[in-house]
Amino acid sequence: MPFVVILIVIILAIVISCIKVVPQAQAFIVERLGAYQSTWSVGLHFKLPIFDRVARRVNLKEQVADFPPQPVITKDNVTMRIDTVVFYQITDPKLYTYGVENPMMAIENLTATTLRNIIGDLELDQTLTSRETINTKMRAALDIATDPWGIKVNRVELKNIIPPAEIQNAMEKQMKAERERREAVTRAEGEKKAKILVAEGEKESAILKAEAEKQSAILRAEAQKEKMIREAEGEAEAILKVQQANADGIKMIKDAGADEAVLKIKSLEAFEKVADGQATTILLPSELDGIASLATAWKQAGK
Repeated sequence: MPFVVILIVIILAIVISCIKVVPQAQAFIVERLGAYQSTWSVGLHFKLPIFDRVARRVNLKEQVADFPPQPVITKDNVTMRIDTVVFYQITDPKLYTYGVENPMMAIENLTATTLRNIIGDLELDQTLTSRETINTKMRAALDIATDPWGIKVNRVELKNIIPPAEIQNAMEKQMKAERERREAVTRAEGEKKAKILVAEGEKESAILKAEAEKQSAILRAEAQKEKMIREAEGEAEAILKVQQANADGIKMIKDAGADEAVLKIKSLEAFEKVADGQATTILLPSELDGIASLATAWKQAGK
């Protein structure tokens, strides 16, 4: 009886060991008697005891391989050290298992040789400023080379580019000189803009001052014109009043019964007042002799 129990326990243990559950993002490579049998994906699977075995568990997630710095030589014979980071993903577990002995070592060596080939065609300055170009070329080359291994290279990044110490010192001096130059240029630009602003301010001030003087001159001219107009109107009104007074006097004399001779004499006196100190030429009527005789008679009669 105990032997039967032990046998049952052994059989149950064997059956349980033949039940396999493949988790998410993994794949199992199963071999039967040492030969490839199948690739198990996610889910519950059974294998034959003794004959079948899980040869490899493959991670299907995207993985990162950070390789140490590799010495490379540029086209202008500058030796530098560059370390790379490779982002890859296993797309075919069977090829990954049987395609290459050590996939990670193979990718590392392939990355180093590809990097040397690319950097060998570039000069130092191009290497420092062409990271994106180098990354693209390396990704394309590695993706083609690792395809028979069931590996897809998604991205390659140059993590650090470490030039020699003397090159670093020269670069630091160059950057310092460049920063000083930019500082000088910025300061000169600021002074230039300040002078321009001052000049524009003075220009605006001069324009406003000239405009104010122009407006003042216009106002003065208008005031002078208004004054002259008022004076002329006053003089005209005074002359009009004088003429009106003379006309009224003549009318009064005429209404009083004065004859024509008296009227002519009064008219002559009016001519005399009009020309008093104001005119150089006086037009007299053609009957001047008659008017003169009348004036003499008037004076004698007055006596």
